[in-house]
Amino acid sequence: MAVTNPPIYANLMPTRPTIEAERLHRKQQLAGAFRVFGKFGFSEGVAGHITARDPEHTDHFWVNPFGVSFNKIKVSDLILVNEEGDIVEGKHTMLNKAAFAIHSRIHVARPDAVAAAHAHSIYGKTWSCFGKKLDPITQDACAFYEDHGLFNDYTGVVNDLSEGNRIADALGDKKAAILKNHGLLTVGGSVEEVAWWFISMERCCQAQILAESTGNKIHLIDHETALKTRNQEVGFPVAGWFSYQPIWQDIISAFPDLIE
Repeated sequence: MAVTNPPIYANLMPTRPTIEAERLHRKQQLAGAFRVFGKFGFSEGVAGHITARDPEHTDHFWVNPFGVSFNKIKVSDLILVNEEGDIVEGKHTMLNKAAFAIHSRIHVARPDAVAAAHAHSIYGKTWSCFGKKLDPITQDACAFYEDHGLFNDYTGVVNDLSEGNRIADALGDKKAAILKNHGLLTVGGSVEEVAWWFISMERCCQAQILAESTGNKIHLIDHETALKTRNQEVGFPVAGWFSYQPIWQDIISAFPDLIE
């Protein structure tokens, strides 16, 4: 079952008065998320993509153009892609085929998902080679407790929609998935939430790799406490959105040009 906001937090996230304002907000946050991913070292060559569903044309999504550095992306660089994989808006002409194969299927399967992120971050892809889910070994890891899937069937670069469908199936109604031998995938109701889940999940992979490397016994957080921590403290949508706000403040301060 998908994790929902506790009632006290349900109306905390701001809303925009028009579709145009919401579209601009999503695009600004998307450009900012790419800068954040670049700053955190989540970019690797041409790999990686984050998408945001268009608020008016809900079967379209905004995404990074193929071959443009995460560290350089501005709002004006983003491209709008339709359900057929055609670029219908934007100055760039190249779309990452894997981005469309994965994200188009997720946006179809998850109408609740405004955004999705995937990158080949070092700890995420390292952890993915074990073909297993994260354990509740820390407070932060509880955000993903029983709320991430495992796509356990790597067959190469994702180029076919059928592969994207199978990834969406493995994701289910959860906030994230580990793609075996590949990396991490996160989804959510805002770009901010998705970016935070990815950052946090990457750090959780790092923490578990480090903990296991010591050879010492790992003490897991018990089931009831892990669920409570996830549902009431660190793992609901507003918690993800709010946790990202200091990162957004830093990135827009450092790179104000990203909104151009």
